[in-house]
Amino acid sequence: MSWDRVWRAPQSCTARSSLTRLCARSSPLVVAPFTDTVYALVVNKSLIDARRARVGVFGFFFLAGFVMGLWAAGLPSLYDRLELDTARLGSVLLLISGGALVSMLLAGPLVDRFSSRRICWFAGPFSGLVLLGPALAPSYWSLAALAVLFGLGLGVTEVAMNAHSVEVERRYGRPIISAFHGTWSLGGAAGGGLTSIVLQAGLDAQWLLIVAALVVPFLYLPAARLLLPDPPEHTSGEPGAEPGSSLKWGLIALLGLAAFAGHLSEGAAIDWAALHARLVLAADPALAPLAYTIFSVAMTTVRLLGDPIRARFGSVRTIQLAGIFATAGYVLVLLSPAVAQPLRVACAWTGWALAGVGLATVVPVLFSAVGAAGGRVGRALAMVTAFGYSGLLLGPAVLGYVAEASSLPIALIIPTVLAAVVTLTGSPAIRALLRLSRDPAPAPSAEPAGVGGSGGEHGHAPEPARD
Repeated sequence: MSWDRVWRAPQSCTARSSLTRLCARSSPLVVAPFTDTVYALVVNKSLIDARRARVGVFGFFFLAGFVMGLWAAGLPSLYDRLELDTARLGSVLLLISGGALVSMLLAGPLVDRFSSRRICWFAGPFSGLVLLGPALAPSYWSLAALAVLFGLGLGVTEVAMNAHSVEVERRYGRPIISAFHGTWSLGGAAGGGLTSIVLQAGLDAQWLLIVAALVVPFLYLPAARLLLPDPPEHTSGEPGAEPGSSLKWGLIALLGLAAFAGHLSEGAAIDWAALHARLVLAADPALAPLAYTIFSVAMTTVRLLGDPIRARFGSVRTIQLAGIFATAGYVLVLLSPAVAQPLRVACAWTGWALAGVGLATVVPVLFSAVGAAGGRVGRALAMVTAFGYSGLLLGPAVLGYVAEASSLPIALIIPTVLAAVVTLTGSPAIRALLRLSRDPAPAPSAEPAGVGGSGGEHGHAPEPARD
């Protein structure tokens, strides 16, 4: 046991006894009463750092979502300004996704090597600044080249901020990751809403992107200052100190498959919910877009409120319920054309709401489970994120081809099956990760006696394995 391990896991149920042994070896003059004082100081600093870092991570997720919201909402203006066609726009989106996938795979080792905090300091401002490229692109070919750079910024930020979020949750000692992803959705809505306001005021969306690209990098800096300080250098010779750094490729692939299934099912709802209501259910054109709105509101709400759910049921049960709810939702969507005409749209809306409720917790639960395994999480998170992003990228296109060859209801069978795959692959993967946890037994309290009592905000140990 070294000072590094005590510092990195102060809420461990064995940390106090470990600190006692460490102090006894360090100096014979250090006795048990002083050990309690030192332990209280370590835990107090850890909790203060965690609270500050939580605010910083909220800032990162909101700004990352805000940048994506600005980009998505500004696409029609970009389309008109450069006189693109759908094929060229599709190529640009594909280049962005390709750049993001490449940077995700590269960002994992960088996070493990330099720490998620240091990568966040660079990645956040960079992801905002590269928005300047698409905003100023004078032609399609320059836009294509700058789109790759924009994608690189998005991908490295995604991995770095998610890696830091699991570090913060590990320090916090209770589920907090889901709310981060809900904040990302709020950021996206804010970016889209601001673009709409600018356009309604008769202003040019291009100038909004330029201003955002110059301002957002500076907004990242206060959030970055709040992130967790880098831990002391790890003592590599200490056996068993980094169990999470050696996750087997098979386990990472299982987690990636769950993430792929969840993201593809989410992408199907994003791109096809409104079209299903209009083309299959013959809904009124004014009502059809509400199908996606209901899905989005349900997903965002559950993400903002999902952490207590996982604290109550545990990660394994939560991922099981996620797959069940999402599958049930898609089944209702598939059955909606067979329902009586007045109830068809309501049946589909209920299905999309259930799908949003289920899919909301998939990514937060998977990422949190990787973090709970301990050790360096960059490589594993990068792989899982890349798998999931691939599903979000490929899903809408695959469903479009299947719908063209057969019908949209037939195409929606794919996300229905994959929603069940979330449970079938996510549950065993999370169980395996929980077995790798450094301290699988829950601590009686995250704060020692004399610091803040046994209750309070941090009165929960890191999540136990609940099957």
